[in-house]
Amino acid sequence: MFSYPKPFQGKSIHSALEKQLIQSYLLEKGYTPEDLNKMPPHRYRVLLAAASRYASLKLAEIESRSKFLNKIHFEP
Repeated sequence: MFSYPKPFQGKSIHSALEKQLIQSYLLEKGYTPEDLNKMPPHRYRVLLAAASRYASLKLAEIESRSKFLNKIHFEP
């Protein structure tokens, strides 16, 4: 069974969403967990790094939108 490396097993506020974003990215690129288990380690790390960057950018976008919405709704 596919499992993420240690950095993605944390209990941060965003860890569940981060995992989902990474899975979505990988599926969008056409990779299943079984494909990742069969990949050479170098290619796996490169692909997972790209998925992590994607997830980080999406999380930053979500946080930014949230702060913006709070600002425009609660400023007089």
